Amino acid sequence: MVKFTNKFSLFVFIFLGIFSYSQEKKQFSNVSNILQNIIPNIKTDSWVLIHKSYGKDNIIKQSGAVKDYIPQSSGFNIGIAEEDEFYYIVYSSGVKTEYVTDLDGLKKFVGKVDDIQDAAIFAATEGYIVDEEFRDMAGNYYEDKSNYYLDLGKLTSKECPYQKKHFTLTISKSAGTITNVKDNGAYIELYNKKCTNNPRLLKIVKKEEPKDEPKKSTKSTKRR
Repeated sequence: MVKFTNKFSLFVFIFLGIFSYSQEKKQFSNVSNILQNIIPNIKTDSWVLIHKSYGKDNIIKQSGAVKDYIPQSSGFNIGIAEEDEFYYIVYSSGVKTEYVTDLDGLKKFVGKVDDIQDAAIFAATEGYIVDEEFRDMAGNYYEDKSNYYLDLGKLTSKECPYQKKHFTLTISKSAGTITNVKDNGAYIELYNKKCTNNPRLLKIVKKEEPKDEPKKSTKSTKRR
């Protein structure tokens, strides 16, 4: 009986250790690293992943011989980026050269969700972002046997205030679809001076409101 109890306790300890390890959140290192792990779902002879920043093309992933290509003026991103910064993919199949310059094209290129990187890319095609600056809230993940769980950001307002929220997405490993979205609230809210709903501005306006003047008496004075 003692031996059975000891074995059972050991089993429980190991199980809990594995379970807690599987639930431990890991942070995505950066957007480039996620994209470099792409495994194309379509047949290609060669393909390259290019990061364009301030007009300069940098090849960050290459599979096969690089063929001549036309530098692109627009592309995709799965994170927060500067205006003049994006990624695009050039791939060849036979004599044809094709370009992936938007998230829909990226989704077709990647295809089925096979790993956590694919899950992050799929989430990006649904409007979510890996926020490298706030990875503890909007750039981490964990997984179990059935699902990937990703904490990602989303730009929810470009108006006043500029706002980003963070969400926990559950992506099914078998179906490769989002099965649950948990809204964790805003983690960035930025107001500018022109925002009519700026709380600071409203306080200033309230302070400057003139006080009501005392009402004048309407009674007429009789002459003696």
